[in-house]
Amino acid sequence: MKRKILYSVFGIIFILIVVFTHHLLFGKLFAYSPVYIGFEKNEMQNTEIYIQDGSDIPNLKSIDTLIPIVEEFHGLKFKYKPKIYIFRDSSAFLNRSISKARFCVYPNSNLFISPWAIKEAQAGKISMEIYVTHELSHTLIYQHCGLFSSIKYPEWFLEGLAVYSANQMGTSFYPSKELTYSLIRQGNFMPPEYFKTKNEEKIKLNMKNEIAFIYSELACIVDYMVIRFGKEKMLIFMKTLIDNSDYKMNFKKIYGIDFDAFIKDFDDFINE
Repeated sequence: MKRKILYSVFGIIFILIVVFTHHLLFGKLFAYSPVYIGFEKNEMQNTEIYIQDGSDIPNLKSIDTLIPIVEEFHGLKFKYKPKIYIFRDSSAFLNRSISKARFCVYPNSNLFISPWAIKEAQAGKISMEIYVTHELSHTLIYQHCGLFSSIKYPEWFLEGLAVYSANQMGTSFYPSKELTYSLIRQGNFMPPEYFKTKNEEKIKLNMKNEIAFIYSELACIVDYMVIRFGKEKMLIFMKTLIDNSDYKMNFKKIYGIDFDAFIKDFDDFINE
């Protein structure tokens, strides 16, 4: 009986190892895998770009040259070369990615680029450089946060900063700063603390592409921080959140006013 129990335990452990290994090599854990079967590694000056066999290949040099631009804007250096993965087809991407978005950055800072993002860039629908600059903003912050702290970093500021730093407003599907202001004046606004929470459902927005508007709105908030207090303080706020994700406490400490009062001032600024 004991032997049967022991065999059963070993069998369960073996199955778990097989399942874990499969997800690590071909499934949702691929971003954390030390092995990249079917991908060719391209060692660039500033990045490591892994291309799956049969993929459409973007201009790798143009991607690699974005690193110093991102570092200069954020006043931070990458701790190590970002790893960027390019996939052959939708199935290969979706099997391994936790997101259906064009791009996905993981807490360990690895960046996935979907095949349809490359096709859209080749067709002129999006700018690969702008989108990758956006994602590299996340990558840079995640590298400084570490695996667990990156999960706590305030989502509203993370996305607003990425859109702002990439000059993404007014490109592709994202409304311009002026159009975003106009939409806010019409009563559209996503409170930053509601962003990517269940409270998002409470907010009704009146436009076709709600996600693009929200991202531009958050970028406008970051922009107003710079207009009112300067970029240097905004970067201090950004870096402080790496060690302490309590943005309302840090905002009051750095800027001397409550965050909620600042958002009210932002609304007044737009409507003046």
